[in-house]
Amino acid sequence: MPCQEWTTPVPAPAWQNNPVMNPAPAARSAVVFDLDGTLVDPAGAITTGLAEALAAHGVPVPTQQVLDAMIGPPLATSVAAVPGVRPEDVQSIIEHYRAGYLAHGMAASRVYPGIVDLLEDLGRRGVARAVATSKPVDMARRLMRIQGIVGLFETIHGADPDEAKPHAGKAAIVGEALTALGLAEIDPEERGRRAVMVGDRYFDVEGAHAHALPCIGVEWGYAPEGELAAAGADAIASDAEALRTALGRLLPDAVGLASAAESGDAPAVAGTGSEEAR
Repeated sequence: MPCQEWTTPVPAPAWQNNPVMNPAPAARSAVVFDLDGTLVDPAGAITTGLAEALAAHGVPVPTQQVLDAMIGPPLATSVAAVPGVRPEDVQSIIEHYRAGYLAHGMAASRVYPGIVDLLEDLGRRGVARAVATSKPVDMARRLMRIQGIVGLFETIHGADPDEAKPHAGKAAIVGEALTALGLAEIDPEERGRRAVMVGDRYFDVEGAHAHALPCIGVEWGYAPEGELAAAGADAIASDAEALRTALGRLLPDAVGLASAAESGDAPAVAGTGSEEAR
């Protein structure tokens, strides 16, 4: 099952009388973000760590292109697909990788340029912000805390921390986020007008479309050239400014988001942002 953790909005946005863990009423509008390759640049920490873990288990290290493609899907699936990996070694390779990532990789990662300003502007407009990642939810939260962005999200969702369990898939995790935001049970056409997914791989597009959400693909992540278009992304953004423009086209509450960035102004909505739950 997908897992979730909550941040605690203090105070609640205008559309929200309670934290999203009690989703009534539903979020007026929302953006659901992927994490690695969308919000945060792993700066080589993931691929380098995976290469080291594979080598330590006597597995020939694949090309950089193959390593890059391992970012996004469930890690156990990616590791098991590497030639030379024995099924009985998958969990050990993951544990080796995770140890290095926790010790060094998270701190080496960086939030992509323009993302923090975008998240803050969305919050000022009363747009709920969620994360839906294939990363185990506890690791996602830890990474976001280290990078200083955990408080910019109303809700955070990811995979079960026990990676030995079958991965539920991106669509299930997106569904968890929509449930938390009170948008899972509304008419799909209405949901598609009120929420947008942003991600860097075809898994994100598929996960969004499974719930009738439009998906904006970002080119600064790890998708091979042409993957996002082939997957049917509803828009493709080359940088944070282009993402603002795309959000303004697809989400009514984000209209004017690009011009707000240029002017430094944004409509104020009382009580934006959230505090990390204690």
